Amino acid sequence: MLKRFASYLRGYERYAIASPVLVIVETVCQLIIPLLMAQIINEGILKEDMAPIWRAGVLMVVVALCATFTGAVAAKCATNAAQGLGANLRRAEFERIASFSFADIDRFSSSSLITRMTNDVTNIQNTSMICLRILIRAVTMLVASMALTLSINPRLALVVLVILPVMAAALAALMKICFPLFEKMQKALDHLNERVQENLVAVRVVKAYVREDREREKFIDANDGFTAAGLRAVLRMVAIQPVMMICMSAATVLVLYFGGQMVLGLEMDLGYLQTVLDYIMQILMSIMMVGMAVLQLTRAQASIRRVFEVIDAQPSVTSGDGKDLPAPRGRVEFRDVSFRYQTEGAGEDVLRHINLDIQPGQFVAIVGGTGTGKSSLVNLIPRFYDVHKGQVLVDGLDVRNYPLDGLRGRIGMVLQNNVLFSGTIRENLLWGNEDATEEELIQAAKDAQAYDFIMSFPDGLDTNLDQGGVNVSGGQKQRLCIARAMVRRPAVLILDDSTSAVDSATEGRIRESFRENLKGTTVIIIAQRISSVQYADKIVVLDEGAVAGAGTHDELMKTNQIYREIYDSQQEGGGSDE
Repeated sequence: MLKRFASYLRGYERYAIASPVLVIVETVCQLIIPLLMAQIINEGILKEDMAPIWRAGVLMVVVALCATFTGAVAAKCATNAAQGLGANLRRAEFERIASFSFADIDRFSSSSLITRMTNDVTNIQNTSMICLRILIRAVTMLVASMALTLSINPRLALVVLVILPVMAAALAALMKICFPLFEKMQKALDHLNERVQENLVAVRVVKAYVREDREREKFIDANDGFTAAGLRAVLRMVAIQPVMMICMSAATVLVLYFGGQMVLGLEMDLGYLQTVLDYIMQILMSIMMVGMAVLQLTRAQASIRRVFEVIDAQPSVTSGDGKDLPAPRGRVEFRDVSFRYQTEGAGEDVLRHINLDIQPGQFVAIVGGTGTGKSSLVNLIPRFYDVHKGQVLVDGLDVRNYPLDGLRGRIGMVLQNNVLFSGTIRENLLWGNEDATEEELIQAAKDAQAYDFIMSFPDGLDTNLDQGGVNVSGGQKQRLCIARAMVRRPAVLILDDSTSAVDSATEGRIRESFRENLKGTTVIIIAQRISSVQYADKIVVLDEGAVAGAGTHDELMKTNQIYREIYDSQQEGGGSDE
Protein backbone atom coordinates (compact mmCIF):
# COMPACT_ATOMS: atom_id res chain seq x y z
CA MET A 1 0.00 0.00 0.00
CA LEU A 2 2.81 2.42 0.90
CA LYS A 3 4.54 1.70 -2.40
CA ARG A 4 1.33 2.46 -4.24
CA PHE A 5 0.83 5.72 -2.38
CA ALA A 6 4.41 6.68 -3.19
CA SER A 7 3.53 6.49 -6.89
CA TYR A 8 0.85 9.17 -6.35
CA LEU A 9 3.40 11.49 -4.73
CA ARG A 10 5.15 11.92 -8.07
CA GLY A 11 6.36 15.50 -8.32
CA TYR A 12 6.11 16.01 -4.56
CA GLU A 13 8.61 13.40 -3.34
CA ARG A 14 11.05 15.96 -1.95
CA TYR A 15 8.36 17.40 0.30
CA ALA A 16 7.32 13.93 1.49
CA ILE A 17 10.95 13.15 2.40
CA ALA A 18 11.86 16.54 3.86
CA SER A 19 8.88 16.74 6.21
CA PRO A 20 9.67 13.63 8.34
CA VAL A 21 13.38 14.55 8.46
CA LEU A 22 12.59 18.05 9.72
CA VAL A 23 10.03 16.68 12.18
CA ILE A 24 12.70 14.37 13.64
CA VAL A 25 15.08 17.35 14.00
CA GLU A 26 12.31 19.35 15.70
CA THR A 27 11.60 16.45 18.08
CA VAL A 28 15.27 16.04 19.00
CA CYS A 29 15.46 19.76 19.81
CA GLN A 30 12.43 19.46 22.06
CA LEU A 31 13.97 16.48 23.84
CA ILE A 32 17.14 18.47 24.59
CA ILE A 33 15.21 21.17 26.48
CA PRO A 34 14.31 18.99 29.56
CA LEU A 35 18.01 17.99 29.89
CA LEU A 36 19.02 21.65 29.86
CA MET A 37 16.34 22.34 32.48
CA ALA A 38 17.86 19.60 34.67
CA GLN A 39 21.25 21.36 34.44
CA ILE A 40 19.66 24.66 35.46
CA ILE A 41 18.03 23.05 38.51
CA ASN A 42 20.90 20.78 39.61
CA GLU A 43 23.91 23.02 38.87
CA GLY A 44 22.38 26.47 39.02
CA ILE A 45 19.38 26.79 41.34
CA LEU A 46 20.36 24.19 43.95
CA LYS A 47 24.01 25.41 44.01
CA GLU A 48 23.00 29.09 43.70
CA ASP A 49 25.35 29.55 40.71
CA MET A 50 24.18 31.86 37.89
CA ALA A 51 26.80 30.81 35.32
CA PRO A 52 25.22 27.38 34.55
CA ILE A 53 21.81 29.04 34.42
CA TRP A 54 22.98 31.55 31.77
CA ARG A 55 24.78 28.91 29.68
CA ALA A 56 21.89 26.47 29.72
CA GLY A 57 19.34 29.27 29.26
CA VAL A 58 21.01 30.70 26.14
CA LEU A 59 21.41 27.19 24.70
CA MET A 60 17.74 26.50 25.49
CA VAL A 61 16.67 29.60 23.52
CA VAL A 62 18.80 28.53 20.52
CA VAL A 63 17.38 25.00 20.61
CA ALA A 64 13.81 26.33 20.92
CA LEU A 65 14.30 28.64 17.91
CA CYS A 66 15.71 25.73 15.91
CA ALA A 67 12.69 23.59 16.86
CA THR A 68 10.30 26.40 15.85
CA PHE A 69 11.98 26.92 12.48
CA THR A 70 12.19 23.23 11.57
CA GLY A 71 8.61 22.69 12.74
CA ALA A 72 7.31 25.49 10.51
CA VAL A 73 9.22 24.24 7.46
CA ALA A 74 8.10 20.66 8.18
CA ALA A 75 4.47 21.82 8.28
CA LYS A 76 4.87 23.56 4.92
CA CYS A 77 6.48 20.48 3.36
CA ALA A 78 3.78 18.19 4.76
CA THR A 79 1.07 20.47 3.37
CA ASN A 80 2.66 20.50 -0.09
CA ALA A 81 3.05 16.71 -0.08
CA ALA A 82 -0.55 16.12 1.09
CA GLN A 83 -2.02 18.56 -1.42
CA GLY A 84 0.07 17.02 -4.20
CA LEU A 85 -1.09 13.53 -3.22
CA GLY A 86 -4.71 14.72 -3.30
CA ALA A 87 -4.27 16.37 -6.70
CA ASN A 88 -2.73 13.23 -8.19
CA LEU A 89 -5.44 10.99 -6.74
CA ARG A 90 -8.18 13.25 -8.12
CA ARG A 91 -6.46 13.28 -11.51
CA ALA A 92 -6.21 9.47 -11.52
CA GLU A 93 -9.87 9.17 -10.52
CA PHE A 94 -11.02 11.63 -13.18
CA GLU A 95 -8.98 9.91 -15.90
CA ARG A 96 -10.58 6.59 -14.95
CA ILE A 97 -14.08 8.10 -14.82
CA ALA A 98 -13.50 9.66 -18.25
CA SER A 99 -12.98 6.15 -19.62
CA PHE A 100 -16.18 4.82 -18.02
CA SER A 101 -19.13 3.77 -20.12
CA PHE A 102 -22.67 4.75 -19.21
CA ALA A 103 -22.99 1.35 -17.48
CA ASP A 104 -19.97 2.04 -15.25
CA ILE A 105 -21.36 5.43 -14.21
CA ASP A 106 -24.72 3.80 -13.51
CA ARG A 107 -22.95 1.23 -11.31
CA PHE A 108 -21.17 3.79 -9.12
CA SER A 109 -23.73 6.64 -9.44
CA SER A 110 -22.60 10.17 -10.23
CA SER A 111 -23.21 11.41 -6.66
CA SER A 112 -20.94 8.71 -5.23
CA LEU A 113 -18.23 9.51 -7.77
CA ILE A 114 -18.35 13.18 -6.77
CA THR A 115 -18.05 12.23 -3.08
CA ARG A 116 -15.10 9.97 -3.83
CA MET A 117 -13.30 12.74 -5.73
CA THR A 118 -13.93 15.39 -3.08
CA ASN A 119 -14.66 14.26 0.46
CA ASP A 120 -12.82 10.93 0.31
CA VAL A 121 -9.71 12.48 -1.24
CA THR A 122 -9.83 15.27 1.37
CA ASN A 123 -9.87 12.62 4.12
CA ILE A 124 -6.80 11.00 2.59
CA GLN A 125 -5.06 14.39 2.29
CA ASN A 126 -5.69 15.23 5.94
CA THR A 127 -4.55 11.81 7.08
CA SER A 128 -1.36 11.96 5.03
CA MET A 129 -0.58 15.33 6.59
CA ILE A 130 -1.18 13.86 10.05
CA CYS A 131 1.08 10.91 9.25
CA LEU A 132 3.88 13.10 7.89
CA ARG A 133 3.84 15.39 10.92
CA ILE A 134 1.98 14.20 14.01
CA LEU A 135 2.53 10.45 13.62
CA ILE A 136 6.24 10.78 12.79
CA ARG A 137 6.69 13.24 15.65
CA ALA A 138 4.77 11.05 18.10
CA VAL A 139 6.66 7.87 17.24
CA THR A 140 10.05 9.65 17.37
CA MET A 141 9.16 11.31 20.67
CA LEU A 142 7.87 8.02 22.10
CA VAL A 143 10.98 5.99 21.24
CA ALA A 144 13.53 8.68 22.15
CA SER A 145 11.80 9.68 25.40
CA MET A 146 11.57 6.06 26.48
CA ALA A 147 15.27 5.54 25.73
CA LEU A 148 16.26 8.69 27.68
CA THR A 149 13.99 7.75 30.61
CA LEU A 150 15.54 4.29 30.78
CA SER A 151 19.02 5.83 30.72
CA ILE A 152 18.20 8.25 33.56
CA ASN A 153 16.15 5.97 35.82
CA PRO A 154 15.05 2.48 34.66
CA ARG A 155 12.76 1.98 37.66
CA LEU A 156 10.60 5.00 36.85
CA ALA A 157 10.49 3.87 33.21
CA LEU A 158 8.73 0.69 34.40
CA VAL A 159 5.69 2.82 35.27
CA VAL A 160 5.20 3.62 31.59
CA LEU A 161 5.89 0.04 30.51
CA VAL A 162 3.03 -1.13 32.74
CA ILE A 163 0.55 1.46 31.43
CA LEU A 164 1.44 1.13 27.71
CA PRO A 165 -0.38 -2.22 27.12
CA VAL A 166 -3.59 -0.81 28.62
CA MET A 167 -3.55 2.14 26.23
CA ALA A 168 -2.62 -0.07 23.24
CA ALA A 169 -5.49 -2.49 23.99
CA ALA A 170 -7.98 0.39 24.20
CA LEU A 171 -6.76 1.73 20.87
CA ALA A 172 -6.99 -1.65 19.11
CA ALA A 173 -10.54 -2.20 20.35
CA LEU A 174 -11.61 1.26 19.22
CA MET A 175 -10.10 0.80 15.74
CA LYS A 176 -12.02 -2.44 15.27
CA ILE A 177 -15.27 -0.72 16.24
CA CYS A 178 -14.76 2.47 14.21
CA PHE A 179 -13.74 1.13 10.79
CA PRO A 180 -17.21 -0.15 9.72
CA LEU A 181 -18.80 2.99 11.16
CA PHE A 182 -16.64 5.22 8.97
CA GLU A 183 -17.62 3.19 5.91
CA LYS A 184 -21.29 3.70 6.76
CA MET A 185 -20.67 7.41 7.26
CA GLN A 186 -19.20 7.76 3.74
CA LYS A 187 -22.13 5.87 2.24
CA ALA A 188 -24.51 8.19 4.09
CA LEU A 189 -22.63 11.13 2.58
CA ASP A 190 -23.11 9.57 -0.87
CA HIS A 191 -26.85 9.46 -0.21
CA LEU A 192 -26.89 13.07 0.99
CA ASN A 193 -25.03 14.27 -2.13
CA GLU A 194 -27.42 12.28 -4.30
CA ARG A 195 -30.39 14.11 -2.75
CA VAL A 196 -28.77 17.52 -3.23
CA GLN A 197 -27.72 16.78 -6.81
CA GLU A 198 -31.13 15.42 -7.76
CA ASN A 199 -32.90 18.44 -6.29
CA LEU A 200 -30.63 20.97 -8.02
CA VAL A 201 -30.85 19.26 -11.41
CA ALA A 202 -34.63 18.98 -11.20
CA VAL A 203 -35.27 22.31 -9.44
CA ARG A 204 -37.65 23.53 -12.18
CA VAL A 205 -39.79 20.39 -11.89
CA VAL A 206 -39.81 20.66 -8.09
CA LYS A 207 -41.06 24.24 -8.24
CA ALA A 208 -43.52 23.52 -11.04
CA TYR A 209 -45.18 20.81 -8.94
CA VAL A 210 -44.81 22.74 -5.67
CA ARG A 211 -42.89 19.87 -4.10
CA GLU A 212 -40.40 21.94 -2.12
CA ASP A 213 -41.75 20.61 1.18
CA ARG A 214 -41.39 16.98 0.05
CA GLU A 215 -37.86 17.58 -1.22
CA ARG A 216 -37.01 19.37 2.00
CA GLU A 217 -38.18 16.32 3.96
CA LYS A 218 -36.08 14.00 1.78
CA PHE A 219 -33.04 16.20 2.32
CA ILE A 220 -33.63 16.35 6.08
CA ASP A 221 -33.88 12.53 6.20
CA ALA A 222 -30.60 12.15 4.28
CA ASN A 223 -28.91 14.89 6.32
CA ASP A 224 -30.08 13.35 9.60
CA GLY A 225 -28.85 9.96 8.42
CA PHE A 226 -25.39 11.36 7.69
CA THR A 227 -25.35 13.22 11.02
CA ALA A 228 -26.34 10.09 12.93
CA ALA A 229 -23.70 7.99 11.14
CA GLY A 230 -21.07 10.65 11.87
CA LEU A 231 -22.05 10.86 15.53
CA ARG A 232 -21.87 7.09 15.95
CA ALA A 233 -18.30 7.12 14.66
CA VAL A 234 -17.06 10.33 16.31
CA LEU A 235 -18.56 9.61 19.74
CA ARG A 236 -16.68 6.34 19.84
CA MET A 237 -13.50 8.18 18.89
CA VAL A 238 -14.07 10.59 21.76
CA ALA A 239 -14.26 7.61 24.15
CA ILE A 240 -10.50 7.14 23.83
CA GLN A 241 -9.74 10.48 25.48
CA PRO A 242 -11.00 9.62 29.01
CA VAL A 243 -9.04 6.34 28.87
CA MET A 244 -5.89 8.17 27.84
CA MET A 245 -6.34 10.91 30.45
CA ILE A 246 -6.84 8.34 33.26
CA CYS A 247 -3.68 6.52 32.18
CA MET A 248 -1.72 9.81 32.04
CA SER A 249 -2.94 10.90 35.46
CA ALA A 250 -2.13 7.52 36.99
CA ALA A 251 1.37 7.58 35.49
CA THR A 252 2.00 11.12 36.77
CA VAL A 253 0.92 10.22 40.33
CA LEU A 254 3.07 7.06 40.36
CA VAL A 255 6.14 8.86 39.00
CA LEU A 256 5.79 11.67 41.55
CA TYR A 257 5.32 9.17 44.37
CA PHE A 258 8.24 6.87 43.57
CA GLY A 259 10.45 9.67 42.23
CA GLY A 260 9.79 11.82 45.29
CA GLN A 261 10.93 8.97 47.54
CA MET A 262 14.11 8.62 45.46
CA VAL A 263 14.86 12.34 45.75
CA LEU A 264 14.27 12.28 49.52
CA GLY A 265 16.51 9.21 49.78
CA LEU A 266 19.22 11.03 47.76
CA GLU A 267 19.01 8.32 45.09
CA MET A 268 18.15 10.88 42.44
CA ASP A 269 18.65 14.60 41.78
CA LEU A 270 15.58 16.83 41.76
CA GLY A 271 16.42 18.14 38.30
CA TYR A 272 16.43 14.62 36.84
CA LEU A 273 13.09 13.87 38.49
CA GLN A 274 11.68 16.88 36.66
CA THR A 275 13.30 15.66 33.42
CA VAL A 276 11.94 12.12 33.81
CA LEU A 277 8.50 13.55 34.56
CA ASP A 278 8.70 15.66 31.37
CA TYR A 279 9.76 12.67 29.31
CA ILE A 280 7.03 10.43 30.70
CA MET A 281 4.46 13.11 29.94
CA GLN A 282 5.90 13.29 26.43
CA ILE A 283 5.63 9.49 26.13
CA LEU A 284 2.01 9.48 27.25
CA MET A 285 1.12 12.44 25.04
CA SER A 286 2.83 10.68 22.13
CA ILE A 287 0.76 7.57 22.73
CA MET A 288 -2.34 9.73 22.74
CA MET A 289 -1.29 11.40 19.46
CA VAL A 290 -0.51 8.00 17.93
CA GLY A 291 -3.99 6.88 18.99
CA MET A 292 -5.69 9.87 17.38
CA ALA A 293 -3.58 9.46 14.23
CA VAL A 294 -4.43 5.78 14.02
CA LEU A 295 -8.14 6.54 14.40
CA GLN A 296 -7.87 9.13 11.63
CA LEU A 297 -6.05 6.51 9.57
CA THR A 298 -8.93 4.12 10.24
CA ARG A 299 -11.34 6.69 8.86
CA ALA A 300 -9.10 7.31 5.88
CA GLN A 301 -8.88 3.58 5.25
CA ALA A 302 -12.55 3.57 4.27
CA SER A 303 -11.91 6.51 1.94
CA ILE A 304 -8.78 4.84 0.50
CA ARG A 305 -10.79 1.73 -0.34
CA ARG A 306 -13.48 3.81 -2.07
CA VAL A 307 -11.00 5.89 -4.08
CA PHE A 308 -9.01 2.89 -5.27
CA GLU A 309 -12.24 1.08 -6.06
CA VAL A 310 -12.77 3.74 -8.75
CA ILE A 311 -9.14 3.86 -9.91
CA ASP A 312 -8.95 0.04 -10.13
CA ALA A 313 -12.31 -0.34 -11.87
CA GLN A 314 -11.96 -1.76 -15.36
CA PRO A 315 -14.21 0.04 -17.86
CA SER A 316 -16.89 -2.28 -19.20
CA VAL A 317 -16.40 -0.73 -22.66
CA THR A 318 -12.80 -0.83 -23.84
CA SER A 319 -11.32 0.55 -27.02
CA GLY A 320 -10.93 -1.95 -29.85
CA ASP A 321 -7.63 -2.57 -31.57
CA GLY A 322 -8.88 -2.33 -35.14
CA LYS A 323 -6.24 -0.77 -37.42
CA ASP A 324 -7.55 -1.13 -40.96
CA LEU A 325 -10.83 0.70 -40.46
CA PRO A 326 -13.38 0.83 -43.26
CA ALA A 327 -14.09 4.11 -45.01
CA PRO A 328 -16.84 6.09 -43.23
CA ARG A 329 -19.95 5.45 -45.35
CA GLY A 330 -22.66 5.37 -42.68
CA ARG A 331 -24.04 1.85 -42.87
CA VAL A 332 -25.42 0.55 -39.53
CA GLU A 333 -26.43 -3.07 -38.90
CA PHE A 334 -27.98 -4.80 -35.91
CA ARG A 335 -27.56 -8.58 -36.00
CA ASP A 336 -29.70 -10.48 -33.50
CA VAL A 337 -28.99 -7.86 -30.81
CA SER A 338 -30.21 -8.32 -27.26
CA PHE A 339 -29.40 -5.93 -24.43
CA ARG A 340 -30.08 -5.45 -20.73
CA TYR A 341 -28.84 -2.90 -18.22
CA GLN A 342 -26.26 -4.40 -15.85
CA THR A 343 -27.57 -2.70 -12.74
CA GLU A 344 -28.60 -4.19 -9.43
CA GLY A 345 -31.99 -5.78 -9.75
CA ALA A 346 -31.97 -5.59 -13.56
CA GLY A 347 -34.79 -7.64 -15.05
CA GLU A 348 -35.33 -8.95 -18.56
CA ASP A 349 -33.69 -7.72 -21.74
CA VAL A 350 -34.86 -4.25 -22.81
CA LEU A 351 -33.97 -5.12 -26.42
CA ARG A 352 -34.59 -8.59 -27.84
CA HIS A 353 -33.29 -10.09 -31.08
CA ILE A 354 -33.05 -6.86 -33.02
CA ASN A 355 -32.21 -7.30 -36.71
CA LEU A 356 -31.92 -4.08 -38.67
CA ASP A 357 -29.97 -2.90 -41.71
CA ILE A 358 -29.64 0.86 -42.30
CA GLN A 359 -28.03 1.77 -45.60
CA PRO A 360 -25.64 4.74 -46.11
CA GLY A 361 -27.43 8.02 -46.62
CA GLN A 362 -30.82 6.74 -45.46
CA PHE A 363 -33.14 8.83 -43.31
CA VAL A 364 -34.45 6.38 -40.71
CA ALA A 365 -36.98 7.09 -37.99
CA ILE A 366 -37.54 5.00 -34.88
CA VAL A 367 -40.95 5.21 -33.24
CA GLY A 368 -42.72 3.38 -30.46
CA GLY A 369 -44.30 3.85 -27.09
CA THR A 370 -42.53 4.96 -23.95
CA GLY A 371 -40.14 2.34 -22.58
CA THR A 372 -39.89 0.30 -25.79
CA GLY A 373 -36.08 0.69 -25.96
CA LYS A 374 -35.66 3.42 -28.58
CA SER A 375 -32.89 5.32 -26.75
CA SER A 376 -31.28 2.07 -25.65
CA LEU A 377 -31.08 1.01 -29.30
CA VAL A 378 -29.25 4.09 -30.58
CA ASN A 379 -26.95 4.18 -27.52
CA LEU A 380 -25.47 0.88 -28.70
CA ILE A 381 -24.17 2.40 -31.94
CA PRO A 382 -21.46 4.66 -30.37
CA ARG A 383 -20.91 2.00 -27.64
CA PHE A 384 -22.25 3.98 -24.72
CA TYR A 385 -23.32 0.47 -23.72
CA ASP A 386 -22.27 -2.89 -25.10
CA VAL A 387 -24.70 -5.49 -26.41
CA HIS A 388 -25.55 -8.52 -24.29
CA LYS A 389 -25.87 -10.76 -27.35
CA GLY A 390 -25.42 -10.24 -31.05
CA GLN A 391 -23.50 -7.59 -32.97
CA VAL A 392 -23.78 -3.93 -33.91
CA LEU A 393 -21.78 -3.08 -37.03
CA VAL A 394 -20.85 0.28 -38.51
CA ASP A 395 -19.63 0.14 -42.12
CA GLY A 396 -19.36 -3.63 -41.86
CA LEU A 397 -17.12 -3.74 -38.77
CA ASP A 398 -18.28 -4.73 -35.28
CA VAL A 399 -18.27 -1.59 -33.12
CA ARG A 400 -16.31 -3.51 -30.48
CA ASN A 401 -13.37 -3.69 -32.88
CA TYR A 402 -13.21 0.07 -33.40
CA PRO A 403 -10.97 2.34 -31.34
CA LEU A 404 -13.51 4.39 -29.40
CA ASP A 405 -12.21 7.67 -30.83
CA GLY A 406 -12.41 6.25 -34.34
CA LEU A 407 -15.96 5.00 -33.84
CA ARG A 408 -17.38 8.07 -32.14
CA GLY A 409 -15.49 10.37 -34.51
CA ARG A 410 -17.71 9.24 -37.37
CA ILE A 411 -20.95 9.56 -35.37
CA GLY A 412 -22.78 12.76 -34.47
CA MET A 413 -25.06 12.36 -31.46
CA VAL A 414 -27.75 14.64 -30.07
CA LEU A 415 -29.02 13.14 -26.83
CA GLN A 416 -32.40 13.48 -25.15
CA ASN A 417 -30.91 15.75 -22.51
CA ASN A 418 -29.52 18.72 -24.38
CA VAL A 419 -26.28 19.66 -22.64
CA LEU A 420 -24.39 22.88 -23.24
CA PHE A 421 -21.25 23.90 -21.41
CA SER A 422 -20.32 27.21 -19.83
CA GLY A 423 -18.42 29.27 -22.38
CA THR A 424 -19.30 30.90 -25.66
CA ILE A 425 -21.62 29.57 -28.36
CA ARG A 426 -18.56 29.27 -30.60
CA GLU A 427 -16.75 27.10 -28.04
CA ASN A 428 -19.79 24.83 -27.74
CA LEU A 429 -20.09 24.42 -31.52
CA LEU A 430 -16.38 23.63 -31.79
CA TRP A 431 -17.01 20.52 -29.67
CA GLY A 432 -18.29 19.04 -32.93
CA ASN A 433 -15.04 19.81 -34.75
CA GLU A 434 -12.34 21.88 -33.09
CA ASP A 435 -10.81 22.68 -36.50
CA ALA A 436 -14.03 24.00 -38.02
CA THR A 437 -13.80 27.33 -39.82
CA GLU A 438 -16.02 30.35 -39.25
CA GLU A 439 -17.93 29.54 -42.44
CA GLU A 440 -18.54 25.96 -41.30
CA LEU A 441 -19.86 27.14 -37.94
CA ILE A 442 -22.21 29.60 -39.61
CA GLN A 443 -23.42 26.97 -42.10
CA ALA A 444 -24.11 24.46 -39.31
CA ALA A 445 -26.00 27.14 -37.35
CA LYS A 446 -28.09 27.92 -40.43
CA ASP A 447 -28.80 24.23 -41.10
CA ALA A 448 -29.96 23.80 -37.49
CA GLN A 449 -32.12 26.93 -37.76
CA ALA A 450 -30.05 28.54 -35.00
CA TYR A 451 -28.31 31.28 -36.99
CA ASP A 452 -31.01 33.94 -36.64
CA PHE A 453 -31.31 33.77 -32.86
CA ILE A 454 -27.51 33.55 -32.46
CA MET A 455 -27.10 36.75 -34.47
CA SER A 456 -29.81 38.43 -32.41
CA PHE A 457 -27.37 38.40 -29.46
CA PRO A 458 -25.02 41.39 -29.36
CA ASP A 459 -21.94 39.15 -29.39
CA GLY A 460 -23.23 36.60 -31.88
CA LEU A 461 -21.15 33.41 -31.81
CA ASP A 462 -19.11 34.87 -28.95
CA THR A 463 -22.16 35.12 -26.67
CA ASN A 464 -21.44 33.57 -23.29
CA LEU A 465 -23.62 30.69 -22.14
CA ASP A 466 -24.15 30.01 -18.46
CA GLN A 467 -23.62 26.53 -17.09
CA GLY A 468 -26.05 24.15 -18.76
CA GLY A 469 -27.16 26.88 -21.17
CA VAL A 470 -29.76 28.22 -18.76
CA ASN A 471 -29.76 31.63 -20.49
CA VAL A 472 -31.28 30.23 -23.70
CA SER A 473 -34.67 28.59 -24.22
CA GLY A 474 -35.26 24.86 -24.57
CA GLY A 475 -35.80 25.13 -28.33
CA GLN A 476 -32.67 27.26 -28.76
CA LYS A 477 -30.67 24.79 -26.71
CA GLN A 478 -31.86 21.90 -28.91
CA ARG A 479 -30.92 23.74 -32.10
CA LEU A 480 -27.45 24.58 -30.76
CA CYS A 481 -26.92 20.89 -29.92
CA ILE A 482 -28.02 19.90 -33.43
CA ALA A 483 -25.67 22.51 -34.93
CA ARG A 484 -22.82 21.13 -32.81
CA ALA A 485 -23.43 17.64 -34.22
CA MET A 486 -23.70 18.93 -37.79
CA VAL A 487 -20.36 20.75 -37.52
CA ARG A 488 -18.76 17.32 -37.28
CA ARG A 489 -20.11 16.31 -40.73
CA PRO A 490 -20.55 12.77 -39.40
CA ALA A 491 -21.14 9.60 -41.38
CA VAL A 492 -24.00 8.79 -39.00
CA LEU A 493 -26.14 11.44 -37.30
CA ILE A 494 -28.34 10.27 -34.42
CA LEU A 495 -31.03 12.49 -32.92
CA ASP A 496 -32.71 11.11 -29.82
CA ASP A 497 -36.01 12.99 -29.69
CA SER A 498 -33.97 16.15 -30.23
CA THR A 499 -36.57 18.37 -31.92
CA SER A 500 -39.34 18.05 -29.34
CA ALA A 501 -38.94 21.66 -28.18
CA VAL A 502 -39.12 23.27 -31.64
CA ASP A 503 -42.22 24.02 -33.65
CA SER A 504 -43.23 21.90 -36.63
CA ALA A 505 -42.19 24.45 -39.24
CA THR A 506 -38.70 24.80 -37.77
CA GLU A 507 -38.44 21.03 -37.44
CA GLY A 508 -39.36 20.68 -41.12
CA ARG A 509 -36.64 23.14 -42.16
CA ILE A 510 -34.08 21.28 -40.03
CA ARG A 511 -35.12 17.99 -41.63
CA GLU A 512 -34.84 19.54 -45.09
CA SER A 513 -31.33 20.79 -44.29
CA PHE A 514 -30.32 17.20 -43.55
CA ARG A 515 -31.30 16.20 -47.08
CA GLU A 516 -29.64 19.18 -48.74
CA ASN A 517 -26.46 19.68 -46.72
CA LEU A 518 -25.77 16.25 -45.23
CA LYS A 519 -26.07 14.23 -48.40
CA GLY A 520 -24.52 10.84 -47.85
CA THR A 521 -24.96 11.10 -44.07
CA THR A 522 -27.10 8.42 -42.48
CA VAL A 523 -29.66 10.12 -40.23
CA ILE A 524 -31.33 8.13 -37.45
CA ILE A 525 -33.97 10.03 -35.55
CA ILE A 526 -36.12 9.00 -32.61
CA ALA A 527 -39.41 10.83 -32.87
CA GLN A 528 -42.64 11.05 -30.94
CA ARG A 529 -44.61 12.77 -33.70
CA ILE A 530 -45.19 10.56 -36.71
CA SER A 531 -46.08 13.62 -38.78
CA SER A 532 -42.46 14.77 -38.48
CA VAL A 533 -40.96 11.54 -39.85
CA GLN A 534 -43.59 10.10 -42.17
CA TYR A 535 -41.42 10.99 -45.18
CA ALA A 536 -38.44 9.02 -43.86
CA ASP A 537 -36.86 6.40 -46.10
CA LYS A 538 -37.52 3.82 -43.41
CA ILE A 539 -39.56 3.88 -40.20
CA VAL A 540 -38.79 1.26 -37.56
CA VAL A 541 -41.51 0.44 -35.04
CA LEU A 542 -40.35 -0.84 -31.65
CA ASP A 543 -42.68 -2.61 -29.25
CA GLU A 544 -41.61 -4.19 -25.96
CA GLY A 545 -37.96 -4.17 -27.00
CA ALA A 546 -38.44 -5.89 -30.36
CA VAL A 547 -38.85 -4.70 -33.93
CA ALA A 548 -42.58 -4.83 -34.63
CA GLY A 549 -42.29 -3.54 -38.17
CA ALA A 550 -40.15 -1.57 -40.62
CA GLY A 551 -40.95 0.21 -43.85
CA THR A 552 -42.19 3.48 -45.27
CA HIS A 553 -45.13 5.36 -43.83
CA ASP A 554 -47.53 4.06 -46.47
CA GLU A 555 -46.33 0.47 -46.07
CA LEU A 556 -46.70 0.55 -42.30
CA MET A 557 -50.13 2.14 -42.48
CA LYS A 558 -51.25 -0.85 -44.56
CA THR A 559 -49.44 -3.66 -42.73
CA ASN A 560 -48.62 -2.64 -39.14
CA GLN A 561 -51.40 -2.29 -36.58
CA ILE A 562 -49.17 -0.79 -33.86
CA TYR A 563 -47.96 1.97 -36.18
CA ARG A 564 -51.49 2.64 -37.35
CA GLU A 565 -52.73 2.89 -33.75
CA ILE A 566 -49.98 5.38 -32.87
CA TYR A 567 -50.81 7.44 -35.97
CA ASP A 568 -54.57 7.39 -35.31
CA SER A 569 -54.09 8.33 -31.63
CA GLN A 570 -51.99 11.33 -32.61
CA GLN A 571 -54.58 12.36 -35.21
CA GLU A 572 -57.35 12.16 -32.65
CA GLY A 573 -55.27 13.92 -30.00
CA GLY A 574 -54.19 16.71 -32.30
CA GLY A 575 -50.73 15.18 -32.75
CA SER A 576 -50.72 15.89 -36.46
CA ASP A 577 -49.15 19.18 -37.45
CA GLU A 578 -50.46 19.21 -40.96
